[in-house]
Amino acid sequence: MKLKFSKTIVPFALIAFAINMISCSGDNKNDSSDGSKSKTPKVKLAFMTNATADFWSYGKAGAEKAASEHDDIEIEFKMGDGTAAKQREICDSLLVRGFKGIAISPPNPKGQQEMLNTWAKKASIITVDSDAPDSDRLFYLGTNNVEAGRQAGELLKEALPDGGKVMVFVGVGDQANAVERYQGLKEAVEGTKIEILDLRTDEANIGKARRNAEDTLTKYPDLAGMVGLWAYNAPACLKAVRDKGAIGKVKIIAFDEEVETLKAIDDGEIHGTVVQQPYEFGYQSIKALRSIIIEGKSASDLEIPNTKQKFIATKMIRKGGGEAYLKQCQEWKKSGSAANN
Repeated sequence: MKLKFSKTIVPFALIAFAINMISCSGDNKNDSSDGSKSKTPKVKLAFMTNATADFWSYGKAGAEKAASEHDDIEIEFKMGDGTAAKQREICDSLLVRGFKGIAISPPNPKGQQEMLNTWAKKASIITVDSDAPDSDRLFYLGTNNVEAGRQAGELLKEALPDGGKVMVFVGVGDQANAVERYQGLKEAVEGTKIEILDLRTDEANIGKARRNAEDTLTKYPDLAGMVGLWAYNAPACLKAVRDKGAIGKVKIIAFDEEVETLKAIDDGEIHGTVVQQPYEFGYQSIKALRSIIIEGKSASDLEIPNTKQKFIATKMIRKGGGEAYLKQCQEWKKSGSAANN
C-alpha cells in the first residue's frame, strides 16, 4: 500500500508543480511589465516668470490644469525676482535636473539673448509675456503689447478728455513688454493734450514703486494721471494718491488683474485696466511644450504664425466690470488648485 500510494501521488505532485511554475512565470511577467510602466520617467517641463506677482498665480493655475490632463509630464512653476541673474540661477538648475522644456518671461530680452540661446541647445524654449525675438526661442506666446499699450492709451483719453501731465511706471524699462506697452501708449495719445512726462522704473521692487509714485506726486503737484504698465504699479500709485488725498484729481490707469485694482475700479478710484490672460499663458505654454517634446510637433503644426508670435487677446475693464472679472480670476485659481489635488 505504501508503494502504491507513492506511485500515485508523485505524478500528481509533478503536474501541480508544473502548473504552479507556469502561473508564477505569468505573474512575474505581468509584474515586470507593470513595473517598467510605472518606472517610465515623466517629461519635466517648467514655467519661469520674470518677477513675483499675483498676476502669475493665474498662470500657475493654467499650467497646473494643463499638466493634470496628461500623465506623461510633470511641471514646476518658478517665480523670478525681476533680474536675469535669478533666472540664470533657476534655469541652469532646471536643465541640470533634466528639464526638457521651459516657458520663460525674460526681464531683459536683449541682455539675455546669449543665455536663451545656450538653453535652447539643451531644451525646448518658448517665451511668454515678454519676447526675445532675436534669440533661438521656438516662438512667443502672449500679449500683443503694443496693442495693449494702445488700449491703455484709450482708457487714459477717457479719463483725461481735457489732457494733462501723466507719469508712467514700470518694473524694468528695457523688458520687451514694457518697451512695447510704452510705445503703444504714446501712439494712442499722440495729437491730444495729454503730456507723457517720463517712464519711471523700480527694478520689480514694490517698495521702490510706491516711492516712485510718492516722489512724482511731490515733484508734479499739477499731475493729472498715472499709468502702471506692470500689475503692481497701479496699486502702488493708488496708495500714494490716497495718502496725498488726490483721489479723483489724479486718474490712474492699470495693467492686469490685481485684486486691489479690480476693487478700486468699481469703487471709482482707478479708471480702468487692461487685462491679459495669464491663465492661458500657463495652460497653452505647457500644452505646446508637451506637443513639441513628446508628440514631435512643430510650431506650424501648433498653428503658430510665420512671425513666430501667437497673440492672446487683451481687454479693457472699466467701472462696473471689476467684480465680475475678479470672480473669473477666482475660478481660474480654483481650477488650478483642483487640478493639483
